[in-house]
Amino acid sequence: MTTFSAIILGVMVVVYIISLRFKLSTELAMLLAALAGALAAGHGIPARHIAEGSITYLDINLIFISATLFMNILKESGGIAFAVRSIIKTFHRSRVLLLILLTLLLLIPGALTGAGSVTVLITGGMVAIVLGYMGISKLRIAAIVFLIARLSAAAPPVSLWAMMTAAGVNMPYVGFFLPLLIPCVIGALFTVFYLGWKGHPVDVEKALTELPEPPQKMNWMRIIIPFLLFFGLIFIGRKWPHDTPVIGMPLMFLLAALASYLLSPVKVDLFRISSDTIKQLLPLIGTLTCVGILVQIMTLTGVRGLLAITFITLPAYLVIGSLFFFLPITESVLMYGAAAVFGVPLVLLFNAMGMNPIVALAGMSVIWPLGDALPPTAIIGRLTVDVVGAKEKYGHFLKKCIVPAIVISIIGTLMVIYSKQLGFLTGIN
Repeated sequence: MTTFSAIILGVMVVVYIISLRFKLSTELAMLLAALAGALAAGHGIPARHIAEGSITYLDINLIFISATLFMNILKESGGIAFAVRSIIKTFHRSRVLLLILLTLLLLIPGALTGAGSVTVLITGGMVAIVLGYMGISKLRIAAIVFLIARLSAAAPPVSLWAMMTAAGVNMPYVGFFLPLLIPCVIGALFTVFYLGWKGHPVDVEKALTELPEPPQKMNWMRIIIPFLLFFGLIFIGRKWPHDTPVIGMPLMFLLAALASYLLSPVKVDLFRISSDTIKQLLPLIGTLTCVGILVQIMTLTGVRGLLAITFITLPAYLVIGSLFFFLPITESVLMYGAAAVFGVPLVLLFNAMGMNPIVALAGMSVIWPLGDALPPTAIIGRLTVDVVGAKEKYGHFLKKCIVPAIVISIIGTLMVIYSKQLGFLTGIN
């Protein structure tokens, strides 16, 4: 059976590589690899397994859609522009506070939606303008926006890598808040200060002329109330779990989006925003759908079990010592699918070794997003460079990311090594 599964795995890998060579998208390459594996195993086209796999991550897709809709409504209402302009006007004399607050603006969209591309598209452009008028080069700005955007995607409450891996090992998505929040904030602050400390005082007037002008009636209360509603619903559900109906995160985000829509000082086209949101997230939804199919077929053919056994029997020092290299590489090839394919056996291995699986998975979730700047996919990395407007070669952008990426990888690896000692962060006894 091991040899049989290895042959099927080889067929899937070959088909995947050939698909990429023919310039097919990563999503189609994963789908074709899954179909090739099913055919090689003698299962034909298993319609039932394809259907089941395609909805494996339906709940996560719903979270992405509802959360991104909320952020897009907030942007269209002028809330994001108002926040950026207010921060510049108030804190332009303090470079430290300005960098910290700009980091917060980059962290929030991805943390709420789970998609770093949302951070790049919603706040990345405006933050890049401010950083440019602080005397920071385009390449450094692109590196700052990319690295913090990827950390925002790993940050709570919605961390795709942690959620997908937890679902694969039937582990509740509970206790991840602090284990994800602390390394993401530390990594983001190191990135922004390492790459953005040198420069000159911000040119307030020039920056304000280039930034979008928010509606006159926009104020902080119109921005804060939807967030208070969302986090209030989360707090109530956790404080009184047995007395509160379970409404789910998608509905919480929709209620926050409704509040933002009703509080908007200008009329926003809800239908257009909803349509744009789906178009914006279509690659991500397609990726998760194809990943679900791939994982389902790998389970059907025994390939998933083969990978799990292989990882569990490897020397622990070899696995942990190669995380900083292995995880980004798998992300660059499979994108979010790396968590479902390789995250599950890794968590099983760490759990068998007596480590805390929640903290260990949080550490890996911090490292994985770094691979989104690496070829062959590099979708988020190239998107960031385009949004920022850096004209240099892509390799120069990667060089600017090296030092912060190493620090982030070290943080994630140390969390895995000392996961048992850091177990108190989960709040679970």
